[in-house]
Amino acid sequence: MSVLSRQQAEGTNLGFVTLVSIVAAIGGLLFGYDTAVISGAIVFMQQKFHLGPGMQGWAVSCLMIGAIVGAGFAGFLSDRFGRKKMLIVAGFLFVIGSIGSALPATITEFVWARIVGGIGIGISSTLVPLYIAEIAPARHRGSLVSLNQLAVVIGISAIYFVNMWVANLGSPAWDIQSAWRWMFGLGVVPGGIFIILLLFVPESPRWLERHGLGDRALQILTRVNGPTRARVELSEIRDTLNDESGHIGLLFRPGFRVALLVGVVLAILQQVTGINAIMYYAPEIFKQTGAGTNASLIETVITGADNLVFTLISLWLIDRVGRKVLLLIGSAFMTVSIAIVGYAFYTGNTAGPLVLVLILVFVAAFAVSFGPIVWLVMAEIFPTSIRGRATAIASVALWIADYAVSQSFPVLLNSVGASSTFWTFGILSLVAFIFTLALVPETKGKTLEEIERAWGRRNTQSTSTTGR
Repeated sequence: MSVLSRQQAEGTNLGFVTLVSIVAAIGGLLFGYDTAVISGAIVFMQQKFHLGPGMQGWAVSCLMIGAIVGAGFAGFLSDRFGRKKMLIVAGFLFVIGSIGSALPATITEFVWARIVGGIGIGISSTLVPLYIAEIAPARHRGSLVSLNQLAVVIGISAIYFVNMWVANLGSPAWDIQSAWRWMFGLGVVPGGIFIILLLFVPESPRWLERHGLGDRALQILTRVNGPTRARVELSEIRDTLNDESGHIGLLFRPGFRVALLVGVVLAILQQVTGINAIMYYAPEIFKQTGAGTNASLIETVITGADNLVFTLISLWLIDRVGRKVLLLIGSAFMTVSIAIVGYAFYTGNTAGPLVLVLILVFVAAFAVSFGPIVWLVMAEIFPTSIRGRATAIASVALWIADYAVSQSFPVLLNSVGASSTFWTFGILSLVAFIFTLALVPETKGKTLEEIERAWGRRNTQSTSTTGR
């Protein structure tokens, strides 16, 4: 049976749900744009504001302070007001942050503007994968949620090109005075598009049912899955909601406690294995190998393209191979490649293409595995009634880890050196492999309600064991 005929038999309107997912995933593009724009701007800002290593790290990492705040409130607010409304709020905060980051007279003004934009990024990074997971059919959920990571990578790749283009528009003096302002200010364009397109997408059907709007939920599910499957899915949603308290304490029952552990630890490991040190400081890393300013920017663009290509490959694999297998393969390659990068810096053998090739292998492995899959798992494994708040807990952990890496990386390079820094990332990548092997479940092809019932059975089994 062809893909089209199979979709028709299932009643799945894949075109509609893909379009809705693409609109939501623009929030991921803003995430990628805003987190990576600093990689091209920081060189010029360092000279403009005379930043030392500590302040350089703060200029990069202050965005994550805002993201921690945004992620922390995103779950509660989206559970109360809806996923769509909060995504629109995130879009406005991003636009305000982009304008503010382009206009500061002092580094303090810049930091405050970045924090505002970071709040929007924290909200969108939490809610975009959650929203797509709640509207997508089970058999396509992995690929559709991973559109968010694809959009993140497109945002990163786009800003690498934008940064290089803007930096080449004027003289070195103009770069220091104005180029970095344009790099931030151009973020208004995708931010405005995101806000406008969100006005035309539906609310999450699971959120609607939880708030007593079952008729509207059924309409959306019917448009996604066809009338027969929509009624079945709505019934499953109602059954799971009836079995839940809707209280955050639900997460501390034995089965769901493991789900919380998996979500939080995977979120932390996604960041501390080193990807954002490479994404934020790529030009600086390549300069350490002897590359000049222009060559380091070109190598950064190559790294972004590598990230994009292998994220596309991940979209094709994720619903075929499964989440856990890709996490294991990716973390294995990440461990080996980043450890050899550390050895190259230790021996001083950084001339030529070796470090670039190894970093490309690391980025490719991350893009196939921990890049998209962590966000997907975070959106899948928590109970419907508290999914927003539970995902927010994991997202806060992720952004705290991101802050720690981005703040400490330039300091580590100037203190313990590149080799020890990259070896640390290698050890943490190995931890990611072991943790995945031991605790991460496979969720491929399961509905959100089936995943939830599997955790619930662990609760029952644990209670029965305790009772005996």
